[in-house]
Amino acid sequence: MKIAVAGTGYVGLVTGVALANAGHQVTCVDVDQNKVETMRKGISPIYEPGLEELMHDNMERLTFTTDFQSAYQDAEVIFVGVGTPEKKDGSANLSYVNQVIDQIAGSVERDCVVVIKSTVPIGTNDRLEKRLRESLKSDVWVEVASNPEFLSQGTAVKDTLHASRIVIGVESDRARSIMLKVYENFHQPFVVTDRRSAEMIKYASNDFLALKISYINEIANLCELLGANIEDVAEGMGYDSRIGGKFLKAGIGYGGSCFPKDTKALHWVSNYYEKEMKTVKAAIEVNDSQKLRLIKKSRKYYESLEGLKVAVLGLTFKPDTDDLREAPSLVNIPIILDEGAEIFAWDPIGVKNYKKFYPDEITYCATIDEALENADICFIFTEWKNIREMDVEKFLRLMKRPIVLDGRNCFSLEQFRKTGIIYDSIGRKVVR
Repeated sequence: MKIAVAGTGYVGLVTGVALANAGHQVTCVDVDQNKVETMRKGISPIYEPGLEELMHDNMERLTFTTDFQSAYQDAEVIFVGVGTPEKKDGSANLSYVNQVIDQIAGSVERDCVVVIKSTVPIGTNDRLEKRLRESLKSDVWVEVASNPEFLSQGTAVKDTLHASRIVIGVESDRARSIMLKVYENFHQPFVVTDRRSAEMIKYASNDFLALKISYINEIANLCELLGANIEDVAEGMGYDSRIGGKFLKAGIGYGGSCFPKDTKALHWVSNYYEKEMKTVKAAIEVNDSQKLRLIKKSRKYYESLEGLKVAVLGLTFKPDTDDLREAPSLVNIPIILDEGAEIFAWDPIGVKNYKKFYPDEITYCATIDEALENADICFIFTEWKNIREMDVEKFLRLMKRPIVLDGRNCFSLEQFRKTGIIYDSIGRKVVR
């Protein structure tokens, strides 16, 4: 099929490349000419394991352009994968989606299905179809379908090619048939429903996972007070098939482009309809507080961080991505700097993006050893493999005072026993 994809971020680009891999002719549209030129060379503009290799394998079926009119003109299916960032009040900003819908309305010259891949509030697809049909320049049939994504940064390619399910929201048999043809070479379970239910599946799924994370983090904080071990508790819970072991890893909160935005958006919608979701509200509040957990722990060892050398390991919100959106480091580092500490930070991927926020205030290190050298305390914000596999003796050998605050439980407690290192993690006893 001839398919166009609007937007080449995590959602749009991964979707476009995956559809090309399935045998479709795909044209990816972006407003950034430099970005388009980069992709034409087979270079991914985002760091995502496996994506660039998949691009190379399917370049004969991939076209990249800024010319939306030619891309949409005769496409059988048009996917919309542009951003829906949160507004200050927590609601979703739909301006980019609306802009693409208006461009499609002025460009299409054949019957087509417009597929909203972007995460949008419930009822948005109905409004977008009305907007589209009212603005059409040609006498053609169009229908809007909902096809929410469930990918995660760092595993986006796998999540798309081997999805746990493919959710399709349509209002006609014709649109249903076209969407099933799009995905005929994908061999995952299908959930075919109406548009509003498809929209809700996306929010309900992400917000449930956020709830699960916030819940286990609250249990972890209580474990510290009561002398229990959160990892043993989570293991014991996970064996129950009704609960499952995924998303029960305690830490300093969730980040990224989905969970924070989607929890706030659903909370905003529920308030708008005067049906506040108290559980979602609690998940947001717990997560905001959890991000500061290491700062609070540091007070046990220093009244203030003023004048100290602070090592920071990990800047991105999770490993295997350069994404900084809602990363705990962005909450903690301003506090550490304000207190007058000197920060030496290491991250294998995220430094380039972090320099956009702090170009000169932080010393960026090429190695973990360099960051730890003569440090008075160490904060671990991201569970990079390089950190998890390092020799913990380095903390003792390199740091001025070996105090390690681990927000991701990268190490076992046994690794620190009788080492002389103070190791303070999440939901576990402090090892000295």
